[in-house]
Amino acid sequence: MRNSYADRVFVGLIHVILVALVIVTLYPLLYVTFASISDAGQLVTHKGFLYKPLGFSIEAYQSVFKNPAILSGYKNTLFILVFGVSTNLIVTALGAYVLSRKNVMWNRVFVFAIVLTMFFSGGLIPLYLVVKGVGLIDSLWATIIPFAVNTFNLIIMRTAFMSVPDSLEESAKMDGANHFVILFRIIIPLSMPVIAVMILYYAVEKWNGWFYASIFIKERELYPLQLTLREILLANNTDAMSAGANAAEQFQIGETIKYATIMVASVPVLILYPFVQKYFVKGVMIGAVKG
Repeated sequence: MRNSYADRVFVGLIHVILVALVIVTLYPLLYVTFASISDAGQLVTHKGFLYKPLGFSIEAYQSVFKNPAILSGYKNTLFILVFGVSTNLIVTALGAYVLSRKNVMWNRVFVFAIVLTMFFSGGLIPLYLVVKGVGLIDSLWATIIPFAVNTFNLIIMRTAFMSVPDSLEESAKMDGANHFVILFRIIIPLSMPVIAVMILYYAVEKWNGWFYASIFIKERELYPLQLTLREILLANNTDAMSAGANAAEQFQIGETIKYATIMVASVPVLILYPFVQKYFVKGVMIGAVKG
């Protein structure tokens, strides 16, 4: 059946809108990429759109990787990422498994109380006092332990666990399996798309996190990468990476260093996403089957 003229116009309009969205989405990334490898002098004097590198120079990246703050920020962020995501997955999976079981007493009450935390919280000052009271100030664990569970992610994983047939659990119990065996040998292997989505959600959250680190961490040696990046971009603190140049050269090099730092902080997440993308939509849809 041939499409009508109106249908072809509508499809064409949708294509134009999608292409425009792709351009709007990709251009900032391309701009930062081109600016990071451009000649500093040409970049500072350039006005308007940037479609290609202005000259070619990797001096900004050399300066970034010579900066000890960037290297220590990477180390601290990787620590938060590895131990933080591991803690998040374990605690979220345990909580989701308990809340997804139909024979748990006061199940709905617990779910309601947990969901309530999405709308009401004690606030930042009580959180700081609690973290300080347990001795986590100036510790990387201050960005991990208080945020071991994200309520939204817990609900998604709980819903996914509820979609696993009850017959599998009953068969496992007849064979003598306990709850840990059921969770780690049956439920989680059948819910790997959701687990992949949780890894992505938590990993991006940990990688981009800077706010609570700025509150709980005062020692510069413990700054995560994003907090170091924020300091470079907002405080214009690039002197340590452009030492040995005069004032004018420091300003020029500082501009390219900012873009190179953004690339260094963003590329790992961009590399991770394609590996879990195929699970992304499937995992979220599984988590939306039941309420």
